[in-house]
Amino acid sequence: MAFGINRKQLQEWKKRIDDGEIAFLTHYWLDDRFPGCKTVTKVGCRDLDRLAEWGKKYGLTKEWIDHRKDGYSHFDLLGDRQKEILEKEGINEKLVT
Repeated sequence: MAFGINRKQLQEWKKRIDDGEIAFLTHYWLDDRFPGCKTVTKVGCRDLDRLAEWGKKYGLTKEWIDHRKDGYSHFDLLGDRQKEILEKEGINEKLVT
C-alpha cells in the first residue's frame, strides 16, 4: 500500500520521466513481503536502456525493472540499498527504517 505523496509529486515524477530524465520518487509503503521497510523509492526513466545502465552502477540488473505498460517503468529501491543509493545520488529523503 502506497501513501505519503500527493498528485503533484506523482505528476512531477512522471514529467521528469517523460522528459527522459532518471527520476526519483520516495513514498511510504507497507508490504508484508518486506517487513521492516516503510518506504520505497521508485527510480524511473522512459529510456529503459539508460535506466538499466544507471542501475548497473549500483548492482541492479535490468531484470529487476518493473515494466509498466503506462510507460513509467522503474526500479524499486528498499531498505539499506535504498538508503545507500539515495546517499550516493545526493538525494536527502527522509527514510523511515
